[in-house]
Amino acid sequence: MSETIRVVLVDDDPLVRAGLGMILGGAPDIEVVGEAGDGVEAVATVGTTQPDVVLMDLRMPRRDGLEATRLVVAGQAGSARLTPTRVIVLTTFDTDDMVVSALRVGASGFLLKDTPPQRIVDAIRSVAAGEPTLSPTVTAQLIASVTAGDTDRSTSARSLLDTLTEREREVAVAIGRGRSNAEIAAELYLGVPTVKTHVSRLLTKLDADNRVQIALIVHDAGLT
Repeated sequence: MSETIRVVLVDDDPLVRAGLGMILGGAPDIEVVGEAGDGVEAVATVGTTQPDVVLMDLRMPRRDGLEATRLVVAGQAGSARLTPTRVIVLTTFDTDDMVVSALRVGASGFLLKDTPPQRIVDAIRSVAAGEPTLSPTVTAQLIASVTAGDTDRSTSARSLLDTLTEREREVAVAIGRGRSNAEIAAELYLGVPTVKTHVSRLLTKLDADNRVQIALIVHDAGLT
């Protein structure tokens, strides 16, 4: 990732894109390099601009944000970029299943559209640095949505977590609560490099692509 974080805005409402552009325009380390009004345009724009982060709406014409997210994440395979393009889902959270699905196909986080401006800026910085973000407000609703659903998935998640050491399990639960590496280090009295090592092991043991998917496994198991 370059010093300037390159961002693409994807939303079918031009006013939303304009508002986001104004918010991000005040951040000296963030540059909006492209916009798209639907999922088809989104994938094409990402291909031509190669951004660090995409802010992706879910409900859009022609191709929704879920499919666009899948294509953006899948398109990173074989890329010459040193860091992949990461997707943050923006939602009003009236579509719980789509949010869960977006995270499962590789989105690096999600935010409500009424998230305070500074929180949006901070989330972009975190995700660009490789640390996906989970909005605490949405997390509570996401947990309810996930745990109310698939019993088989819950059983599978618990089985996966049973393969972890006690410390790895503690780190996984902290990730499920939306904690950053620094916060986990402080809570568990560990060094940040040690936390990063545990996170790497969790990704391997749980066959997860990113921290958000670790969090979903923890949620499926009913541990947060």
